[in-house]
Amino acid sequence: MTNAVETPSGKGSGDENFPVGSFLLPAQLRPHVARYYAFARTIDDIADNPDLAPEEKIRRLDGFARALETGEGGPDYAKALSLRASMTETGVPFRHGTDLTIAFKQDAVKLRYRDWDDLMGYCNNSAAPVGRYLVDLHGEGTRCYPASDALCNALQVLNHLQDCQKDYRALDRVYLPEPWLIEAGGAIADLEGSRSTPALRRVIDRCLEGTAELVRQARPLPDLFRSRRFAMEAAFIWRIADRLLRELQRRDPVAERVQLTKGQFAAAGLWGVALVLRTPRPRSFQGG
Repeated sequence: MTNAVETPSGKGSGDENFPVGSFLLPAQLRPHVARYYAFARTIDDIADNPDLAPEEKIRRLDGFARALETGEGGPDYAKALSLRASMTETGVPFRHGTDLTIAFKQDAVKLRYRDWDDLMGYCNNSAAPVGRYLVDLHGEGTRCYPASDALCNALQVLNHLQDCQKDYRALDRVYLPEPWLIEAGGAIADLEGSRSTPALRRVIDRCLEGTAELVRQARPLPDLFRSRRFAMEAAFIWRIADRLLRELQRRDPVAERVQLTKGQFAAAGLWGVALVLRTPRPRSFQGG
């Protein structure tokens, strides 16, 4: 059910590059993950709605943040109130939800990015909180944050590259650093073509170089987790990021939709499970 505040796009967990609360996670935690995803999907849809004015997007996103933090807002903000109840029950900080609203308010007004640091600043609010939410939900501790942030931010940039033309055409939003494109001899209008220009390809490759470093930094993440199930999920997602990175290195996201096949996705899951089964858990592990 929706209301006057939500603007559902029709996207769901099946449209993501990564598994959302898969069977690998402990069964008792999956309903909490579902509430978090519902909140994130709802506010992302508001930020990406081309029919809403920026100030209206911000008003609605502020309402979700306020409902999550204070419990006020009524039925229009039911998904925020549901997540608040979940976070209260599990002890996960509200900031892992409110940080998302900061990123999506930025999406409402910021259409261009200067450089890699500018883009990472966005990802630190739009993607990293998702991993931190899962880390805290599993009680794994802040020592896991750096590797988790790297993985989530890598996935975010990969998604930006997949959707670079779509975001430009629908929202005039370009995450590729504009000065990089100008420096390479191109222009934003290069995103209108049927394939990447040489200048645009150089910028895509430059973004992929930064993303490859994030994927490298994220590689130890599964080994940090005490929970074997959570480690399997993390290894699964890391493998997806690594495979998608390789696909984008050899294929053109302007000329075609670059994504993993069902077979590649399944193979990534099997790889993650196998990796964790042959890797000892930290000695403080006390659960499934």
